[in-house]
Amino acid sequence: MKPILIDFPTEFTTDRLLIRMPMPGDGKAMFQAISASLDELKPWLPFAHFEQTEEDVEVNIREAHLKFLSREDLRLLVFLKENGNLIASSGLHRINWEIPKFEIGYWLDSRYSGKGYMTEAVQGITEFAAKELKARRIEIRCDTRNIKSAAIPERLGFTLEGILRNDSMEIGSTTKLRDTSIYAKVF
Repeated sequence: MKPILIDFPTEFTTDRLLIRMPMPGDGKAMFQAISASLDELKPWLPFAHFEQTEEDVEVNIREAHLKFLSREDLRLLVFLKENGNLIASSGLHRINWEIPKFEIGYWLDSRYSGKGYMTEAVQGITEFAAKELKARRIEIRCDTRNIKSAAIPERLGFTLEGILRNDSMEIGSTTKLRDTSIYAKVF
């Protein structure tokens, strides 16, 4: 079956969160979340090193919307149920529909850290992938030095399958290499 023919919900909820595909118009809230979190994002995420306008972020959101519809990449935005505030970006990436397997990526608006929202979101996305997408494998990859990011799969019972040494260049460097932890959950 061609992935574009796979039907599944475009949103779901957890106890405190609404998690859904990106929609045109989400760029403003995403731009604000990125702007508020740049210092925390820069060590780990390449996009945080590029100056972006609100319009640039809106274009990116609309591209993510199209990729979601075509099933190429399933970015998910995370909102608080109580007030509708956008608090995080996550999603199911590096998709292999034949298995099916996915990689969960995530970052949290720094103004909302320390409240368990990202752990709750990743748990919800994991359950969504297993139930709705029939996932057989879900991975989470992070820099070995990113303790906050690694704490989430550890809390959720993912298995550390290995560390890829000298796996990529350190963000913002042309000479320093970094190592990547690979956590997985199989079904």
